[in-house]
Amino acid sequence: MISPASEISSLEFAVIDFESAGATRGRTDVPVQIAITLWNPGHGLGESLCSFLSTDQKITWAAGKTHGISAADLADAPSLLSLWPEVRRLLSNRVLVAHGHGTEKRFLRNFPGHKFGPWVDTLSLARAAWPGLASFTLGDLCSDFGLVSTLDEIHPGRRWHDALYDATASALLLDHLITTLSLSDKPLDLLLHPDLSRWKALRPS
Repeated sequence: MISPASEISSLEFAVIDFESAGATRGRTDVPVQIAITLWNPGHGLGESLCSFLSTDQKITWAAGKTHGISAADLADAPSLLSLWPEVRRLLSNRVLVAHGHGTEKRFLRNFPGHKFGPWVDTLSLARAAWPGLASFTLGDLCSDFGLVSTLDEIHPGRRWHDALYDATASALLLDHLITTLSLSDKPLDLLLHPDLSRWKALRPS
């Protein structure tokens, strides 16, 4: 079990993002793409996984317009269940990270007893660290902090709402926050439970 008292620099992080088919009346939303990228403060980005996911549920017009994933992309895609051994390997014994982690937690709950975590939410962190910003969307944050060019170099041809692009963006955002606030030698609890008063004390003048 990962302790909240663990030094951030000593930990391994797994950043995860799902894209979904979109909610429809009477049907639960389902994932159609998953990406996981590993990151740690010492070595940066590491191994990654990205895959479309098969489903018998149609992608809604709104969801398709957002992420651009079509039924043709899913035609030969594996199921999340078939990928589960690889997903479990990448997530086990790591701090999980997502930007607004509600969707990611919900989809992983389909596999009871996985015991992953703890979770870090880069959306909550950004709101605590920079409360005066006009927007906290992942795209706007990366633009504000000059991370988009690096992101495009890592994933040429991908775009926002591609799961791997978004997962990597969250990793770069977390890296920027930890570096800017000099948190590498601080306890993980600062990321798990961001508090405005604590962040103010750590923010450079």
